[in-house]
Amino acid sequence: MVTRPLITVLAAALLAACAVGPDHVRPSMAVPQTFDTGGAIDAATAPAVADTAFWQAFGDPQLNALVEDTLVANHDLRIALARYDRANALLRGTRFDQLPTIDASANAASNRASADQAPGVPRDARDTDSFDAGIGASWELDLFGRVRRSVEAGRADVAASADDLRALQVAIVGEVATAYLDLRGLQERLRVATENAGNQQHTLALVEARRNAGQDSDFDSARASAQAASTASRIPMLEAEITVATHRIAVLTGRTPDALRAQLSVVRALPAVPRAIDPGTPADVLRLRPDVSAAEHRLHSATARVGVATADLFPRLTLGGLIGSQAGDIDALFGRDSETRLVALGIDWSFLDIGRVRARIAAADADASMELARYQQTVLRALEDTGNALVRFDRAHDADLELERAALDSARAARLARMRFDAGGTSLLEVLDAERTQLQAEDAFASGRTRTATDAVALYRALAGGWPQTLPARETAGVR
Repeated sequence: MVTRPLITVLAAALLAACAVGPDHVRPSMAVPQTFDTGGAIDAATAPAVADTAFWQAFGDPQLNALVEDTLVANHDLRIALARYDRANALLRGTRFDQLPTIDASANAASNRASADQAPGVPRDARDTDSFDAGIGASWELDLFGRVRRSVEAGRADVAASADDLRALQVAIVGEVATAYLDLRGLQERLRVATENAGNQQHTLALVEARRNAGQDSDFDSARASAQAASTASRIPMLEAEITVATHRIAVLTGRTPDALRAQLSVVRALPAVPRAIDPGTPADVLRLRPDVSAAEHRLHSATARVGVATADLFPRLTLGGLIGSQAGDIDALFGRDSETRLVALGIDWSFLDIGRVRARIAAADADASMELARYQQTVLRALEDTGNALVRFDRAHDADLELERAALDSARAARLARMRFDAGGTSLLEVLDAERTQLQAEDAFASGRTRTATDAVALYRALAGGWPQTLPARETAGVR
């Protein structure tokens, strides 16, 4: 007679239940319509950045293979994936708070009272046995949304972890591509240094021959020898940098540092760099950037946790129940007259501890304010990174044109200087100066092409284009 009215009242209360605390609303920020690059960037013929995985734009099969290996075997990515799995598992646990908790228990006991407890009762009559078994359930009636806000926060945490994983993919693959392009650039600089060292050794041999013939002095020979030695000193340093880059690529792909030495020691040309990359609009970039998305999800989680803390201002109702059997003899267990049951409504209200509750609410509000500021800062940094990367990439092409012209002209000047020297029309000083200028110009051109390629990688990373926007199905069970 009591149970039915109780259930009716509780059902009506549940229908009227609401979740306390603020609802998450995406913050609005003023975003420019275009990027400020300080000049015109022709994007008419540029590939859309989100069409393909960016590393494929370089047209280098070895780079493609290294990236694929990295996405599978990089240990930092495995750590991030484990964090995502952990957040998913915690969310699944939080969801169970929305359902009744059911448990089962069984007990068997034999008790003997002492003679003092039962005076005058024979020894055997002081023995009693008891048996009971039952199934119990308890359920928090989420009238004020404490559990729902917890689930909401957990779901946002999972989404943020997924975005963290994507952001790390962008960073790690960008690092692999940068290290690979640096390696190819260093190999080109090594070629330049080796060829120039050969040319200068040839000049030194000619000077020494002329000295032995009495045509040149020891001073000319020493000067030519010093320049040849200076150029030769570049070679071991470049070889060391090549080895370091090889080690970095191997570790990023989940291998030991020496695993790729033979494979990467085969010299390849520096991959071609796209002349233009379409950045889209700032709003497009912000939609693609996983760090911006992660910051928004963390703001959502912090906002939901304000509701969790606010719910403590209201009573927490728990509905409990038990159905079972109890008997003094195991044969009578589950018999008709051994039935037991219990229905209970518990109320837990911390209104007497209102100071601590309001302190927790204030702390949750502060966390939400912090995440809002972090989100806004992430947006600004994303716009700054992209704008800076666009400027550097665009200007790098202009610089490469000038560096290429300088390299060609200096090589021609060095050839002419040697020809004139052989004909006796110029001094050794002009030959040495022309050879030094040739080395500097060709090395600068190789360095500039490498810088342009790595600037392209930095721009692709800033745009976060060409990346899968979803994780494998097995990894997204908690994101709904």
